[in-house]
Amino acid sequence: MERPTAIQVNPAEPDRTDHPGDLIPADDGCRLWTTVVGEGGGEPVILCHGGPGLWDMFGDLAAALATRLRVIRWDQRGCGRSERRGPYSVAQTMADLDAVRRYYGLSRAAVLGHSWGATLALRYALAHPAHVTKLVYVSGTGLGRAWHPAYERNLDARLGRDLPRLRELNSRARTPAEDREVAVLQWTADFPDPSTARSHAERMATPWFPINYDCNAAINTEEKRRSPTEAELVAACRALPTPTLIVDGDQDIRPRWAVDALHAALPTATRVSLPGVGHVPWLEAPDAVATALLDYLAPQPRHPGLRFPGS
Repeated sequence: MERPTAIQVNPAEPDRTDHPGDLIPADDGCRLWTTVVGEGGGEPVILCHGGPGLWDMFGDLAAALATRLRVIRWDQRGCGRSERRGPYSVAQTMADLDAVRRYYGLSRAAVLGHSWGATLALRYALAHPAHVTKLVYVSGTGLGRAWHPAYERNLDARLGRDLPRLRELNSRARTPAEDREVAVLQWTADFPDPSTARSHAERMATPWFPINYDCNAAINTEEKRRSPTEAELVAACRALPTPTLIVDGDQDIRPRWAVDALHAALPTATRVSLPGVGHVPWLEAPDAVATALLDYLAPQPRHPGLRFPGS
């Protein structure tokens, strides 16, 4: 398929992007921000950010993976540096992901998703297994909604003294600066170490783009209605041939038992659980995460004839 024409993002516009990139057309013409690092012949991996309604925050992870991989980042439609228009749905977001794959001329690629992006990556692999070489499911929430009440309780407990301020801000209309404050306050709960939680949350919020609450509401409403059902997803996962790596932190406030059914259903899944780590593992344990992902996505060739001391 012919590579679509891209519109160059002006890197001199700090409110538009933290990394030079292209605005490429989705199938309906919606312009999606995308960029690539590590172009020198490495295996391709497409990164899918969380939300819904947020943007790519993978700068640190992409830089680590780019040592051996061709890393493709993008903002989902209506989010971050992409054009702010719908429609917003799981199917449309999967179609946009497919447009990114085709823009880079890839018949197949690894797909990595974080949080909601892990759901997106899994659904894409189920719908297009021939296009996905490997699936990486980072800090996902499993196949059902039973995890959500436990998450709400854990969120309140982790916020502690910040909870009254968050509730007050959520009870009224907010300024743009207060929208950012709400996000940072809530994101601090994603990190178990209070001494570093705020700095990690600020890192996630820099650069800052307006959260797309319409996108969030539309996709979350669709997910609550659960189409397909959890039972249907379990059955589909059992038939998925794509090798899968599950990565999560054992201190994530989204309960890890919610992912157990997914792990059990996938026939070729490997799971890496990181002790003392929360929801954004590449910020908390960057070396461990980079090692796990590179060993899985781009393993170094072994030389059986080479012997080391003590071997």
